[in-house]
Amino acid sequence: MRVDTSYWGHEIGDMETIRIPNSATYSPVSLTDVMFAAPLASRLLMGATLPGRVLQAVAAGAYLGSAAGDWAARRGVRKIDFLATFAAGVDHMDEMSESERRADAMRCAEELMDVYEPVEARRSELAADVNERLTSYIAGITGQRVETSSEVRELTLARFLVPFAAGSCDVLSGDIAVFRSTGVFDAHLLAHEFCHRKGYYKELEAQALAYLALSASQDARLRQAALAERTYRNLRVLDDGDPRRFGRLLDETPLSGPVLEDFVRLRPPDAREGWLTGAMRDLYDSRMKLTGQNGLSDYDLGFTNFLHTYEKARQEGRVA
Repeated sequence: MRVDTSYWGHEIGDMETIRIPNSATYSPVSLTDVMFAAPLASRLLMGATLPGRVLQAVAAGAYLGSAAGDWAARRGVRKIDFLATFAAGVDHMDEMSESERRADAMRCAEELMDVYEPVEARRSELAADVNERLTSYIAGITGQRVETSSEVRELTLARFLVPFAAGSCDVLSGDIAVFRSTGVFDAHLLAHEFCHRKGYYKELEAQALAYLALSASQDARLRQAALAERTYRNLRVLDDGDPRRFGRLLDETPLSGPVLEDFVRLRPPDAREGWLTGAMRDLYDSRMKLTGQNGLSDYDLGFTNFLHTYEKARQEGRVA
């Protein structure tokens, strides 16, 4: 594991450390799933709901205890002020032109192919490295290490509630699930979910922090994931919702081999969205807007505009 020891002028060894226990993440099964599924499973398997309700009550107690412990630990966390630090935020971004976006996608794709190396580490090892990198990056800005669990599940009921997603995070318990391998994107997906675990609940902030932490890493496994995410999100904006156009845009890039396969697998050119996926996507988009976000566009349009705004501010010397 490669670990950087200082960022932005702060020495890691001298920092205050806050440990968020995330005890629910160490449970062999998701406590949330047990709470919802236990009564039904008990009825189907034993013809009675009482055993399921008892199990449900036990799981609920453990879940609430974990959430309370995490909440208490987070009270001392110093959060990043995005506008002050990056000159950009959910409501403060400059729009990229189409030509700028195409150039950015091409540049990132070329750099991605230059640095690419296959990821052979197990997910648990990659998750630990990603979590450490993210922790150190945030600490370099805030002067405070916020240490959290690196545990990741492979499946929860959330997989069926958000069928279009590659992963999820229960923001109360910190429970994270990654539903499928995304290849070169895996490290960014993990970093994004770990941002939620550390208390950054807005999707745009999680996208940006994950990218910024990984893109500056000397570890090619982490840096290439950031480049892949930025390339992919630019292409998603340019395809304007048309998977076939996404395929044509891919043909214009230098992406090849396993990297190209990962992009195609993430957004197949012949994909057709079912009614359930479409309905859940609309519901999630509305939920995001109700929580002070711009909706699902924060994942791609907002994310890439955020980076564009921040990098322009850096060039002009307005931020570090």
